[in-house]
Amino acid sequence: MKKLTLVALSAIFLTACVSKKKYLALEQEKGEIKSELTKTRVEKEELEKKFAIIEARVQNYNSKINNLTEEVGELTEENKTKFDAVGNKAVISEQSKIGMRKTLSKVDPEVMKYVTTLEDSMNLALSLNLKKFVDESEIDESDDISINIDETVVMISISDKMLFNTASYRINNKANKVLKKVADVIKSEPSLNVMIEGHTDSRTINTDKIQDNWDLSVLRATSVVRALQKDYGVPPEQLIAAGRSSYQPLTDNDSKENRARNRRTRIVILPNIDKFFALMASSETLEANDM
Repeated sequence: MKKLTLVALSAIFLTACVSKKKYLALEQEKGEIKSELTKTRVEKEELEKKFAIIEARVQNYNSKINNLTEEVGELTEENKTKFDAVGNKAVISEQSKIGMRKTLSKVDPEVMKYVTTLEDSMNLALSLNLKKFVDESEIDESDDISINIDETVVMISISDKMLFNTASYRINNKANKVLKKVADVIKSEPSLNVMIEGHTDSRTINTDKIQDNWDLSVLRATSVVRALQKDYGVPPEQLIAAGRSSYQPLTDNDSKENRARNRRTRIVILPNIDKFFALMASSETLEANDM
């Protein structure tokens, strides 16, 4: 019986010893796991800080990229509106030159052979674009109307027989169509200034209402100005009336034909070149949409 009791006690003692070792081992393993977990948490926090720094850098770079993209866009637009000198009188932007090239691409190559400078190109393009506003199908341009450019000033010269009766400053019905076309050009762009010049031949005139050619030329100019304002709605602040009498003839007053050439009304249009080409571009767009 003593032997049995001793054996039982020994077994219990040995079992207790083994459990304690396992306990200590588990405690140690637990400590190691806690240590690893703490280390992992620290590493995680450090990685999060690094990630936040990297993310801030990425946002900063993206912001710089966006700013650079905007600057490139602004520079592109600025380049479009950058002005080049044309002769000694005017400037023209890159965007206007694009519109000008588009117009000139339709010109007969034989005509283009004589266009050698930027100023030549601009003058030709402006003249061609203006002619779109004048219905030449019913007008003999060589006799009744001509359009030309002098140092970027557009001039439409209209013969007396289209506008007035002989020695009169009253506008006749034949003038309605061409004056409406001129009014459309002026009204389409508020930046245009337009001077109406009356010109006579050298023959003297003296009536109850007209003292001389100065009177006649001024009265004809003001008649056209009033018609443009009252009949066709042109803002009066865009209009100037001027009389030149007989002192700027196109040719000698030595024949009936030459005197007829000198009797004319000249419409002088002083455009903002860029706005003028923008007007023409919008006109072409409208024409394309109507087709």
